[in-house]
Amino acid sequence: MVTIRQFRELALSLPEVMERAHFDKASFVVNKRIFATLSEFENSACVKLSEIDQYVFSSFNKSSIYPVPNKWGKRGWTFLLLDHVEEELFKDAVITAYCNIAPKRLEERVKNKE
Repeated sequence: MVTIRQFRELALSLPEVMERAHFDKASFVVNKRIFATLSEFENSACVKLSEIDQYVFSSFNKSSIYPVPNKWGKRGWTFLLLDHVEEELFKDAVITAYCNIAPKRLEERVKNKE
């Protein structure tokens, strides 16, 4: 299980991330692009993954990580149900989403930390 606070802390710990309002959710932005959103009301998050990453992460636990239904899911947007997702899987998914969006110089900083 992952808390809203844990999600926010991880996302904001990544280089140059800013939190912004996005409709009724919080969005996490790097280089003017959203890599994750957080819905406190639904206790869920959504991350932007590549098609391959989405398939891999979803295969671990389809009840806690799965593609957004509709065209957004086909573009890599993937739900994380925070009450059910394992902490390590959650961290890997958020960092992967960040690295898919971040400029190369920031991606390298994150990967060198791991």
